[in-house]
Amino acid sequence: MSQRRRVWLGSVVCALSLLAIPGLAAAAEGGGGLISVDWSLAVQVVNFLFLLAILYRFLYKPLLGKMEERTVAIKRSLDEAQAARAEAARQQEENATRLRAAYAEAQSIRAAALQEAAEEQRKLVDSARREAQQLVESAKAQMDSDVRRAREELRREVSEIAVTVAEKLVRRSLRDEDHRRIVEDTIARVGR
Repeated sequence: MSQRRRVWLGSVVCALSLLAIPGLAAAAEGGGGLISVDWSLAVQVVNFLFLLAILYRFLYKPLLGKMEERTVAIKRSLDEAQAARAEAARQQEENATRLRAAYAEAQSIRAAALQEAAEEQRKLVDSARREAQQLVESAKAQMDSDVRRAREELRREVSEIAVTVAEKLVRRSLRDEDHRRIVEDTIARVGR
């Protein structure tokens, strides 16, 4: 507070000296200047000092108070801005960390999905191969069965044809007596 008073007092002294110097210079020359040195000068100085005191009391002090408030508000705003900037930087770093973690998780999920898809594809290929092998084996077994059946049927037909041909040949070449003898020999053999 004493420094403010010194500043104020210095301001008053400077103002008075600025007012007094031209007046003293004019009085030294012989009068007729702008300022005449008499009692009116003293009244003017007292009025001026009274005006300065009023201005100091009602204008300068509130102005200093407002400036001090403004300084405090600006400092507080700067501190808040700095804190907000630090919070934003922290939030940005946190978001970057989350983004990296999400990217890593997505990569691991993708890798797991690709591995699972490859495993599923391998299983499907193996299953398809087994089914194809079973179909081939089934077809071979069916073919073998069909070939056996066809051979048996062919043998039966060949034997029937051979029997029929032999019957025809035997009927032509055998007489009744030979025929009876063969039938009796066959019946005897079957009876044993």
